[in-house]
Amino acid sequence: MAESRKPILYSYFRSSCSWRVRIALALKNMDYEMITINLTKDGGQQFSEEFQALNPMKQVPALKIDGITIGQSLAIIEYLEETRPTPRLLPQDPKKRAHVRMISHLLASGIQPLQNLSVLKQVGQENQLTWAQQAISSGFNALEQILQSTAGTYCVGDEVSMADLCLAPQVANADRFKVDLTPYPTISRINKSLLALEAFQVSHPCRQPDTPPELRA
Repeated sequence: MAESRKPILYSYFRSSCSWRVRIALALKNMDYEMITINLTKDGGQQFSEEFQALNPMKQVPALKIDGITIGQSLAIIEYLEETRPTPRLLPQDPKKRAHVRMISHLLASGIQPLQNLSVLKQVGQENQLTWAQQAISSGFNALEQILQSTAGTYCVGDEVSMADLCLAPQVANADRFKVDLTPYPTISRINKSLLALEAFQVSHPCRQPDTPPELRA
């Protein structure tokens, strides 16, 4: 059987890293197949030999595209940007581009890994909520301050960028972990604008093929 020419995204509905990539694919109007990897079922389907051969880090997302497989959401988004440059997700201006990358990495490296599933398992059930709230609040304190100098309608100016693809999923995590967003008016305002966009709606965790019925919207 001939290999599919469509990109194949390995995704989990609730994975914020997967959501970033789904938004990018939607914004760039790309047709793709999705294979869902349930991170909690069967002891975690990401640990299967088959998936580990695909992504040795045993994490989603992974994207098969153009004859290669890419793990790590920001690497995927940057590859899409370099090979399918419209609409642009990294500004042309080098200073703005640096701001986009700074915010993206703050969210993707400085907050998200501290409250993801593998870390929470290590922390222990009784400490998970407090741990996640502290990790998110600490990062949001910094981000709110940064956004006051970079934001327009969105994180950096008035164009949706890679930074926004990282912001919306992290705010969803904050909601899930019951973080009080009152101290973060800029983050909240930008997130509201993003969730009004079709690409953010169609890629939302509540609308995925593997979303459990009780979480669908």
